[in-house]
Amino acid sequence: MRICVLLFVLLAGCGPAPTDPGPGGVTVEDAKALDKAAERLEAEQADPPTLSDQVKK
Repeated sequence: MRICVLLFVLLAGCGPAPTDPGPGGVTVEDAKALDKAAERLEAEQADPPTLSDQVKK
């Protein structure tokens, strides 16, 4: 019984490796990077720079 509990605890700590295939066939690491990029793009679209901000650059 103790062995079963130990195995369960050890397996519960396992997660996907960064190189394991994730959604859409990309790696888990790439999927996380894509999610972060999407969040940045959505944040920029939610608060786009004004014309005067663009002229100053």
